[in-house]
Amino acid sequence: MKKKFFKLTILVLTLIFGIGIGIVLRQNQTTWAFIKKQFIETYVKFDDTRKTDWDKEFKIVEIKSKLDDNIQKAYFYNTKSKGSKPLIVSLHTWSGNYSQNDDLAKLCKQKNLNYIHPNFRGANWTTNSCCSKLALQDIDDAITFAINNSNVDTSKIFVIGVSGGGYATLSTFMKSKHNIKKFSAWASIADLFAWYSESKIRDINYAENILDCTSSKKSLNIENAKQKSPIYWDTPTDKLKNSKLFIYAGIYDGIRGSVPITHSINFYNKLLKDLSVSDSSKYVSDNEKLKLLEFRRPLGDFGNIGGRKICLKKEYGNLSLIIFEGNHEMLTEFALDKLLEE
Repeated sequence: MKKKFFKLTILVLTLIFGIGIGIVLRQNQTTWAFIKKQFIETYVKFDDTRKTDWDKEFKIVEIKSKLDDNIQKAYFYNTKSKGSKPLIVSLHTWSGNYSQNDDLAKLCKQKNLNYIHPNFRGANWTTNSCCSKLALQDIDDAITFAINNSNVDTSKIFVIGVSGGGYATLSTFMKSKHNIKKFSAWASIADLFAWYSESKIRDINYAENILDCTSSKKSLNIENAKQKSPIYWDTPTDKLKNSKLFIYAGIYDGIRGSVPITHSINFYNKLLKDLSVSDSSKYVSDNEKLKLLEFRRPLGDFGNIGGRKICLKKEYGNLSLIIFEGNHEMLTEFALDKLLEE
């Protein structure tokens, strides 16, 4: 009897001690933010950094930055084809880096495509990351490396990414010096100023990341946040004469996912405005935006992509926006097939 009572007492004391430690850690914002960063956000689908299993035919290469000589690594696949092949530039997510697993890699190997998965200053919680000048140069340097070290059809260079990779894709569209044929941006962040508040309200650690990457302290450095947000940059309107930009967002993102669909919608509308488009039907109207946010269902019969209903489709020239029945995700096979479509 005494032995059972002793075991029960130890169990209760251990439980009380654990609860106490948990409360202390939760009150310490710095420690709690670190724990969430390491053990929660890395588990988010399409921002999962836990698995790093790569096919041995994908080689790790080292690429020197033209701006500061810093070495950035990448996973690289050179096709075995004698003729030139397209190049897929796949950009890692917000919390990831070049070693993060990428479903596109396997598909590119199956289709015998050139592929590179570059590091661009790693996860977005340092001042040099988060689509800084250095990070965007890293992406351009990776494209140059691939062109110089494989049989790339330079008329078919495609950039693609989801979540933080979508953010980097929009930013690469705005700033890259390369002639890139198509850009495919999924579940993209476009506005760090807005996303900071959206993340803080939901108590997710991306808000802390934004403070870190914008050299902020207790409050957001708004000017730095805008400098790292493509929605505030000058649009290279001439680029859309020859390049295509596809923007995709799942209708449930922002509720079950981390990035509200307004980022994609507002960025698309910004480009139309910068293109001086006068036809109001090409824009996503305030009424359409409100209905999407309120009802989260199709506003008409727009067909399907990847077996999912399209909730809204807008396009103008080489620019298109699709809001589909989905969450914070990329429809990977569809996305690649769309890039390869003639």
